[in-house]
Amino acid sequence: MTIREPPQWTGTSSDPNDEQFGHVVRETSIEDVGEYDAVFVGEPYDGAVIGRRGAREGPTAIRRELAAVKSNHFDDGPVSNVADVGDISFDEMSDDVAEVQSMVADVTADVYERGAFPVFLGGDNSLTVGNVRPLLARDASVGVVSFDAHLDCRDPRDGPSSGTPYFQLYEEGLDELAVVGARHFETSTAYADFLGEVGGTILTAEEVGRDPLQTVDFALDALASCDVVFVSLDVDVLDETAAPGVSAPTPGGITTRELYRMLNRVAEDTRIAGFEVVECAPSLDDSNRTAKAAARAIAHFLSGVTNNA
Repeated sequence: MTIREPPQWTGTSSDPNDEQFGHVVRETSIEDVGEYDAVFVGEPYDGAVIGRRGAREGPTAIRRELAAVKSNHFDDGPVSNVADVGDISFDEMSDDVAEVQSMVADVTADVYERGAFPVFLGGDNSLTVGNVRPLLARDASVGVVSFDAHLDCRDPRDGPSSGTPYFQLYEEGLDELAVVGARHFETSTAYADFLGEVGGTILTAEEVGRDPLQTVDFALDALASCDVVFVSLDVDVLDETAAPGVSAPTPGGITTRELYRMLNRVAEDTRIAGFEVVECAPSLDDSNRTAKAAARAIAHFLSGVTNNA
């Protein structure tokens, strides 16, 4: 599996005072990823989606929307020192999802080993396994904060899918999982019971609505014993009015404002080793709302990361 050369980032504004991500993000190679505070890795794959497909188009759409976003955060200042290494190539990829996950893990391990902080642009949620697996190989305890409407801990009895990553990762040694923004009536009782049995934490969309910062702090406290933390954002955690372009949009989700506050907070934790955005499906979107929401989620997260680097 190879990484294609990154696209060229350009700004879209004619105002010379407008510094946008299109002006900030640099193209780089795998050999030089460690020189930046954060580096994008595209993962255009949706071969494991349970519902509607389209997430393979996510990396391109998210980059396009992010390029037009201004780089300044009022509290943290401008984001800088970010690069793009390009997309993992899934050409002639096997239909075996487990094999895909293994091959992705080989690529992401190389990124981690070079000292980079990766921001993975998905792609479907099955890729979480490949993005987290290299962290499990370290001599450290690993936890995940998952912003998601679902728990994604189905038993992969018929093979891995976008609904099985955390069952798989627990089998491989994941220590802790905190799901933030889970929605009632979206997860079967058996999967909620499974997460309870392994000591996972479920924080609902209602809890986020009452106090988003307290909720995400509770999630981080649940991972207090972990040395390393990975952050996953499935954009279906947002209400369908904000993110219609996902595999399974439903009402009752959190707002973009709540999500952005939480991402900025969690990114300040020095244990964070990587971040992913998954399940953005442009072909299912309405006026690019989902891609725009995902792009700004990345901006808020990077504001916390790069200003604490």
